[in-house]
Amino acid sequence: MEIKEPSKEEIDAKYNEILRQAKRGGYFLNPDTEFAKDLVKGLIINGERYGFEACPCRLVMGEKELNLDIVCPCYYRDDDVSEYGACYCGLYVDEETSKGEKPVTAIPERRDLKSRGKTAGASGMPTAAGSLQYPVYRCNVCGYLCARNSPPEKCPVCGADQKRFDLFMR
Repeated sequence: MEIKEPSKEEIDAKYNEILRQAKRGGYFLNPDTEFAKDLVKGLIINGERYGFEACPCRLVMGEKELNLDIVCPCYYRDDDVSEYGACYCGLYVDEETSKGEKPVTAIPERRDLKSRGKTAGASGMPTAAGSLQYPVYRCNVCGYLCARNSPPEKCPVCGADQKRFDLFMR
């Protein structure tokens, strides 16, 4: 199957769509626009190649269901951005990095390739009644709930700072 190279207009349109979604959700994109657009080009190519927009910096293995964790934005984005200031590929960054106040560094791989598709709860869903894979945090300003290892830097609904979140459920 021949993969068509996306046009500059397609890349710009997809980049602008991702940028709008990022701003709406309180996220930031890499300030190096050309680098970010190269990643977006990879997303478009992966969308055509695999039928889903897998992270261009990760290895797609098998069916879509086994790769849902790496469909952009990947499951690891928030933890990577919180811990390292950027996601694995560097498309999403924290506010400091977006302002050019710190560089994007190498991000270690969080994905467990050995267990892909073999473990229950890989989708982030509860593994058993009363048992959650991730703690749930609640925004004290608007009530937004999110299940992840740490609260987001900014609430994607009201924009409240990370300090306004409390642990709601474990």
